[in-house]
Amino acid sequence: MRERRANPDGKPRVAPREARRQRNLFEAAADYVVGCVEDDEDRIEDAVTSVQPEALTFGINELACRAVIALARERDQSPETVARDLLGLPPA
Repeated sequence: MRERRANPDGKPRVAPREARRQRNLFEAAADYVVGCVEDDEDRIEDAVTSVQPEALTFGINELACRAVIALARERDQSPETVARDLLGLPPA
């Protein structure tokens, strides 16, 4: 049950820490990656504080896998070729 505190007007309010909606780990992962790309520290911080670190890591990994698969299909290349190309590595 949520802790409630009274506002000056006497109405209960949800404690600030719990007022935030629990975010989906994939939403957080997408926001984190976009924040990194756009150098948006606020977006990064919001993503980092909205889910557990392990969940965020899982979400970022899943996003990376899906992105590599999508690009591989689009380019008609193997996922390995695409991943190495994105990282600037020589072909295997």
